Amino acid sequence: MFESLSQRLSATVQRLAGRGRLTEENIRESLREVRIALLEADVALPVVQGLIERIKARAIGQEVMKSLTPGQALIKVVRDELTAVMGTANSDLDLSATPPAIVLVAGLQGAGKTTTVAKLARHLSERKKKKVIVVSCDVYRPAAIEQLQTLAQQVGAGFVPSAPGEEPVAIARRAVDAAKREVADVLIVDTAGRLHVDAQMMDEIKTLHTALRPVETLFVVDSMTGQDAANTAKAFSEALPLTGVILTKTDGDARGGAALSVRYVTGRPIKFLGAGEKPDALEPFHPDRVATRILGMGDVLSLIEDVQHKTDADKAARLAAKVAKGKKFDMNDMRDQLEQMLNMGGLAGLMEKLPGVSSLPENVKSKVNDKEVKRMIAIISSMTKKERRHPDLLNGSRRARVARGSGTQPAEVNRLLKQYTQMEKMMSKFARGGMKGLMRQMSGAMKGMGGRGFPG
Repeated sequence: MFESLSQRLSATVQRLAGRGRLTEENIRESLREVRIALLEADVALPVVQGLIERIKARAIGQEVMKSLTPGQALIKVVRDELTAVMGTANSDLDLSATPPAIVLVAGLQGAGKTTTVAKLARHLSERKKKKVIVVSCDVYRPAAIEQLQTLAQQVGAGFVPSAPGEEPVAIARRAVDAAKREVADVLIVDTAGRLHVDAQMMDEIKTLHTALRPVETLFVVDSMTGQDAANTAKAFSEALPLTGVILTKTDGDARGGAALSVRYVTGRPIKFLGAGEKPDALEPFHPDRVATRILGMGDVLSLIEDVQHKTDADKAARLAAKVAKGKKFDMNDMRDQLEQMLNMGGLAGLMEKLPGVSSLPENVKSKVNDKEVKRMIAIISSMTKKERRHPDLLNGSRRARVARGSGTQPAEVNRLLKQYTQMEKMMSKFARGGMKGLMRQMSGAMKGMGGRGFPG
């Protein structure tokens, strides 16, 4: 998400940061580029106009012009204004109600609403330790109820059955009774979607809202529809007292215009971003972190949270203990590390959160993809258990067999083994010298790549 916008904005702002002195002329010139970048990212025109005016007023004022480091001061202004447009701070769900707290989820057909209900159930049960029950009031889409039942089983949420012939309000009331009987903390209600906003749809969801009186009414919208996402969200916010928006398919949206437009157009906060099909592919929306990501500064806090929530702590602890005892890092360990990388959103997701990545040449970034990681996992999986434990056994004929089994070339197997050797050396360095030994090893590697290494 934000790839094209991040490239344009970070390059423009960094050029200004490198100047010792800013003038009104070069600020105006740069803001023209920022304006074009925002419009190309499909940000709504009123949002662009308001954002540029506020940045210009602050940039040409004393805050920037009188600063000792005007370039850095301007970056802060741009970051602050981007954050303000998206809502300043994370707006969490308000579940402080007598259980069950009811969450009503609305949206158009195809926006990923039912999948989002399951992701939200998992998020609340894993991160908030809530007992969650879900129900589908979509009596029009034939597979909607079955889909939600399957997803509920996958994420460990309770499920209240419903049938296509029933009235949505009757389904919802039965679900509330079931949630009370089972002492659930949260009931999430999935509603029917349409291909477009229509009067029948709005009447039905208004009736549901009146009957349920939910503590949260969330609108799910496909971020890839750009300005249409903001306009559709506005139509729903005028019909319903929405408490927030969830943007889906953000992993496929390189422009990011919806994220910058929705809050401004609807007056409702974006509460979550959905990025991918996996049940854990839902992350809280932090406007300040997204603003730094757009400006190419990365999002280290979200990266740390990903590591905490999406990696297997037990596996990590076992690997650390194994290495500390001087046992050899083997191919099974390498495969575990690669799989955990994919669980954290893959290489592209990790890179987006690392500072400075947006300034890398496009030909470098294009080489970083999950296909290569999956290919490496396939190669390791094609080895025998003994070969994975003892990679030294992999002679020429064995490597050829592994290549055939994984649908790759012997050269790719050789390249993987070379990468394994480098990782194994680093791990053995850690075993011999502890953290200091590992830092020295990494420092040497950085110096070899033209860096300065770590301070000794």
